[in-house]
Amino acid sequence: MYESIAVVGATGAVGRIVLEQLQQRDFPYQNLRLLASARSAGSIVIVGGREITVELLQPSAFRAGELVIASTPDEVAAEFIPWAVDAGAVVVDESGYWRMDPKVPLVVPEVNPDALDHHQGIIASPNCSTTQMVVALAPLHRAARVRRVVVSTYQATSGAGLSGSDELVASTREALAGRTHAPSVFAHPIAWNLIPQIGGEKHEGYTSEEMKMVYETRKIMGDDSIQVCPTCVRVPVAFGHSESILVETERPLSVEEARELFASAAGVTLVDDLPNKRYPMPRDCEGKDDVFVGRVRKDISGGNGIAFWCVSDNLRKGAATNAVQIAELLVKTASVA
Repeated sequence: MYESIAVVGATGAVGRIVLEQLQQRDFPYQNLRLLASARSAGSIVIVGGREITVELLQPSAFRAGELVIASTPDEVAAEFIPWAVDAGAVVVDESGYWRMDPKVPLVVPEVNPDALDHHQGIIASPNCSTTQMVVALAPLHRAARVRRVVVSTYQATSGAGLSGSDELVASTREALAGRTHAPSVFAHPIAWNLIPQIGGEKHEGYTSEEMKMVYETRKIMGDDSIQVCPTCVRVPVAFGHSESILVETERPLSVEEARELFASAAGVTLVDDLPNKRYPMPRDCEGKDDVFVGRVRKDISGGNGIAFWCVSDNLRKGAATNAVQIAELLVKTASVA
């Protein structure tokens, strides 16, 4: 057991869920500390019925032997995480800053828990859209080796933070009133609309969000030969990312075998009954920690292809839950050692 757990960014949308998860999952700790910027430092947060004062995020804030779970923007993570590591703490980081550092393991516990074995004080948690996809891909990869993935995402506004969710409400209200809403978070009004760009242009017409799915998938799966063709779209949904995925495997898989693999996989819930109109939808997956899979079918265009639909709460498994699960593995490893 780590003597102290520190949650950085505890007053943000993901940080609040991290605190909920620590309580709901009976995470073992002796002392819980909350850290944030000067704007939130000094505020009171109630955790498990106990009032905790938020401390200022600064170089002297960290302690040797402490386990840190952090949810901050990239530029903040770039600055403070070296402070924590230099103090002797271990950090589970949800930002994008450290994910592709070759010295930093990028971990999804259901997929590559062994990557934790050689960490050097920092463990990265992947992008939300990548996380749910690799959880679904992992059982297929183990059984038949994934060679190529074509994925289109339908990403909720909460993926852009609290301000993204607020803009969805404001944009919808204005649209219902017949007025034009001037967006500030998104490039275009989000109500009754789809925006086929998340992030800036990164590589040959692909956005930064799309290239995260390429690079992170290869790193997590431990296979740089996997080809990924992503299209990431922002949709007028508050919570829950959806993905349409076509995966090609080295060995052919039948639909029945794919369904069995999904049904038995850790962290996956299979909801696949088209005649009775049962399949995963964001409103049914909100507040849940699993990755939900349905619409499993053979690729009728040829090849060793399986197509399926995948939905997950982007603030939970896509962010907070995955980070807490990594922390649980670290505690388990520490107790064994």
